[in-house]
Amino acid sequence: MSEWIDLTASDGHRVSAYVTRPTAKPAGAVVIAQEVFGVNSHIQDVVNGYARDGFLAIAPSFFDRIERGIALGYERPDVERGLALTKQLDVAQTVMDAQAAIDHARKTGPTGMVGYCWGGTTSWTCAAQANGLAAAVCYYGGGIIANGALTPRCPVMIYWAELDTIIPIDKARDFIASHPKIEHHTYPADHGFNCNLRGSYHEPSAALAKTRTLAFLR
Repeated sequence: MSEWIDLTASDGHRVSAYVTRPTAKPAGAVVIAQEVFGVNSHIQDVVNGYARDGFLAIAPSFFDRIERGIALGYERPDVERGLALTKQLDVAQTVMDAQAAIDHARKTGPTGMVGYCWGGTTSWTCAAQANGLAAAVCYYGGGIIANGALTPRCPVMIYWAELDTIIPIDKARDFIASHPKIEHHTYPADHGFNCNLRGSYHEPSAALAKTRTLAFLR
């Protein structure tokens, strides 16, 4: 069953979140951190997919701090607007909103976080600054390298794209070398390879990454 709910962050902000529950008893829970496009149809599909895999899955709408109901597409104006929106957000407030989703999800069981693109960076940040995460997975987070001094409080796995022009693979490999305690995987694909609505979608990489993510979470 899928629905939109409202959560309350520690500063009183009401954040909407898309939630899907599995048909059987959940194996645990997963918080999904959006790309720069909001909790759009693709992120909702991702949430639904984790529910089919046996998890309660929830995606908080971080853009609610600016405007409720933002769900963008993938054309250049959407990309530009999404990037501009992320620059208006305060990292501490985003972590508060993620924490509200984590606290809600933990009522179900052990909770992990999986983030994509900007959400990959958010997942990395929350692994270090949020409470209660059992694991975190970060897909091609553009801000991870700049925030490499953060110390995760839970096991983390990071995915890098070898053809990524946003995160050059040589810089990613330097980060990998300097963070040997974190599990890393690279894929022969471009940035955004997990999203089947983008031109950079690479099905073999997306499928392998999902298999690894499920094994890591379980």
